[in-house]
Amino acid sequence: MNKYLDYQSSKPVDPRVVKAIIPYLHDKFGNPSSLHKTGDDATEILEESRQTIAGFINADKDEIIFTSGATESNNLGIIGFALRNKEKGNHIIISEIEHISIHNIAKYLGKFGFTVSKVPVDQYGRVSLKKIKERITDKTILISIGYANNEIGTIQPISEIGKLCREKNITFHTDAVAAEGLIPIDVKKDNIDLMTLSSNDIYGPKGIGILYVRKGIRINSLMIGGGQERGLRSGTENMPGIVGMAKAVDIMEKKMKDEVKRFIDYRDQLVKNILEKIPKSYLNGHPVDRLPNNAHFRFDGIEGESLLLLMKDKGISVSTGSACSSKTLEPSHTLIALGLLHEEAHGSLQLTCGRFTGQEDIDAVVNALPGMVKRLRKLSPLYVEE
Repeated sequence: MNKYLDYQSSKPVDPRVVKAIIPYLHDKFGNPSSLHKTGDDATEILEESRQTIAGFINADKDEIIFTSGATESNNLGIIGFALRNKEKGNHIIISEIEHISIHNIAKYLGKFGFTVSKVPVDQYGRVSLKKIKERITDKTILISIGYANNEIGTIQPISEIGKLCREKNITFHTDAVAAEGLIPIDVKKDNIDLMTLSSNDIYGPKGIGILYVRKGIRINSLMIGGGQERGLRSGTENMPGIVGMAKAVDIMEKKMKDEVKRFIDYRDQLVKNILEKIPKSYLNGHPVDRLPNNAHFRFDGIEGESLLLLMKDKGISVSTGSACSSKTLEPSHTLIALGLLHEEAHGSLQLTCGRFTGQEDIDAVVNALPGMVKRLRKLSPLYVEE
C-alpha cells in the first residue's frame, strides 16, 4: 500500500466532500444566472457557500470572489490591482521565496511599466519588516508576501506586515494556500486586503479557489464575459466545485484544531529521528515558526531526486520541493534564497503529512530513509565520510 507524504503538492478529496458534490453534477444542475426556480435554487446555494467560506477567514460574503484556483486568484489579485491602480504608482514588493506563480506575475507586469523589488529572507526563510521598509517608495502600491512558504514551511509575520501596509496606505496581498487549514486565518486581524485560497488544499476538489477582496479595494477584471462574481470573474459559476469547497471548509472548521496537534507530533517525530539517525542531515526552514505538517531536509553528498526514486520503489510518495516548479532541473529558488549552494539545494527532501496520514506512514519513512541515504552516499563522488 502506498505511503503518501506529499500533501503539500496535492490532497485527496474528503469522501464527505465527494458526497456533497454529487447532487450538483446532475439533479441540482441550475445556473445561478437563470431567472427560474432552478436558477434561484442555485443562487441560494451559491450565496450560502460564499458565506461559509467568508466565515472561515472572518470576511464578509461580498468580499469572496470564486475563481478556478490559486493561480488565477494570484493573477486576478495582483495584475488586476496593479492595472486598476497604475496611476497611483508602479512599484510592487514581493519576497525572494514567493510561489513561482507570483514570480512569473511579477515578470509579466514588467512589460507594462511596473517595477518589482524582491525582499531577501534570512537563513530560515523569514522576511523582516526592516527590509520591507527599506524597499518602500512613494510609488509602492502593493506588497505581496505569502502567509507561509509551500516548500520549507516557514511562517511569515503576516499580522505585522499587514499593519505596516495599513500604516503606509499600501495594499497587502498574501497567498495563503500553504497555510489554510493549518493556521487560523483572520483577514481583519491581519490587515489583509487581498488573499488567495485554494479548495484542494483543504481536501476539496481541484479547479476552484477564491480571491478575498476587502471592501474598498478596486481591481480590474481579467476575465471578460457576462459579469458574474461582481463583474470581476465572468463565467458560469462552477457549482459542484463551489459546493465542494464550502463543505471542505465546514469540515476543516471542526477538525483543524485536533488535526494540527496530530501533525505536529508526526512532524516532530520525523525531524527528531531523521536528524539523529542520518549524519550530515539538516532541517530547512524555521525550527519553530513553521507549518505543523512540514518537515524539509537536506543531506550532504546526494541528490534529492535519487532519494525520491528510491522512496518510490518502496511505495512511499515524497517530494523534493514545489510540484508547481518541479519540471525544471534548476534548484529551488527558495533554497537558494536561504543562502544554500546549488549542490546543497539539490540534496533536499520534503515530507508533508495530512488528514489521512497514519503512524505507519511516519514509521515507513523513518525506517527506510537512513539506509537509502547511506547507499546513495557510497555511490556519490561528492560525499566524503569523516
